[in-house]
Amino acid sequence: MPQQRPTAMHPEARVTVQPDVNGLRITLAGRLDAPGTAAVWDDAVAPLADGMPRSVLVDCGEVDYLDGAGLALLLKIREKAVCSGGSLELTNLTDDQQRLVELVWRYELPCWSPKKSKERRGIFVAVAMATEEVFRALYEMIAFVGEATVILFQSVMHPTRVRWKDVLLSCLNVGVDSLFIITLIGFLMGLIMSFQSAVSLERFGGEIFVPNMLGLVMFREMGPLVTSILLAARSGSAFAAEIGTMKINEELDALTTMGLSPMRFMVVPKLLSALFMIPLMTIFFNMASLVGGAVVMLSLGFPLVTFTSRVFAYLDFLDFWGGMIKAFVFAVLVAGVGCLRGLQTRSGASAVGLSTTSAVVSGIILIAFADGIFAMAFYYMGW
Repeated sequence: MPQQRPTAMHPEARVTVQPDVNGLRITLAGRLDAPGTAAVWDDAVAPLADGMPRSVLVDCGEVDYLDGAGLALLLKIREKAVCSGGSLELTNLTDDQQRLVELVWRYELPCWSPKKSKERRGIFVAVAMATEEVFRALYEMIAFVGEATVILFQSVMHPTRVRWKDVLLSCLNVGVDSLFIITLIGFLMGLIMSFQSAVSLERFGGEIFVPNMLGLVMFREMGPLVTSILLAARSGSAFAAEIGTMKINEELDALTTMGLSPMRFMVVPKLLSALFMIPLMTIFFNMASLVGGAVVMLSLGFPLVTFTSRVFAYLDFLDFWGGMIKAFVFAVLVAGVGCLRGLQTRSGASAVGLSTTSAVVSGIILIAFADGIFAMAFYYMGW
C-alpha cells in the first residue's frame, strides 16, 4: 500500500501528497489565493525535489478558489516535473479554472540546466580574439580623436554652433566644484615639500634656497601634473559615468536617431570646459603651494618679502608657459579619455563602473607618459 506524505493544513487551503505506481498524486483543496498558496507551497513543491517522478497528477477537484497565486503554484509544480523528465496532468478543474489555466499553460517553461557548459578555447583562438580586441580599441580611439578634432575645429570656426550653456555647466563641475580639493592639495604639497627641503638644507645653511626650488618645481612640473591627475580621478571618471549611463539607457542612440551627433552634443562641451578650467586650476594649485611654502619660511624666521622675491626672481615666462602647455595637453587627455571610455561602455550592471575605472587608470597612464615626453622635449629645447 503506498505511503501517504504529510498533509499541510491551512484554514482555507490544504494539500495532500500521495505516491502511486506512476509517480505522485497531489491533491489540492480549499482557497488557493495568496495566503493559502503560501501556506501549502513548500509542502506541494518539496516532494518533487526528493526524486525523479515519472509523472505528477494534480487533483484540483476540491479547490474552491484559484487566482494568480494558485496558478503560480501549478506552474512551479509543472516546471519541477518537466525539468526532472516527467509529466504533469491536471484533473477535476472547473470551467473557470480551466480557462484561467489555459491563459498561461500553452507557453513553454524555461528549463535551466544546473551544469554550466565550460567554454574551451584554443590558444590560437584566444590570441586572435585578444588581437582583434586590441585593434578594435585602437580603431575606436583613432576614430574618436579624428572626429573630435574635426568638430573642435568646426567649433572654432563657427562658435555659434557650440552649446555654451553645457560648456558653462561643465566648467562649474570641473572647476568650481574641484577648487577646494585642488587648493587644499596644493597648499599641503607646498607645505610638505618646503618643510622637507628646509630640514635637508638646514645642515648646510641653505634654507634660503627653498623658495627657489619650490617655485621651479611647482610651476614647471608638479602643478600641471598633480592637478591633471586629481581631475582625471574626479572629472574624467564623471565624464565616463555620465556618457556611459546615457549609452546604457540608449539615450545616445536616441540622439543619433533625432539627427544629433553625440560627439557634438556631449563630448565637445566637456573637452572645451577641460581646456578652459584645467590650466586655470593649475594656476590655483601653484598659488596654493606657494602659500604653503610661505608658511614654512615664515615659521623659520624669514620675512615674506624674502620668500616672494626669491620665488619670482628665479622664475621666467618659459617656466610658466611650459607648465601651461602641459596643462593644455593634459586637459585634452583627461576629457578625451573620459569621454572615450564612456562611449565604449558595454552592457551589464558593472559596465559603468568598469568604464569609470578604465577612464581614471588610462588617463593617469597617458598623463605620466606625456609628462615624460615633455621632459625630454624641454631638455633638448633648452627650456
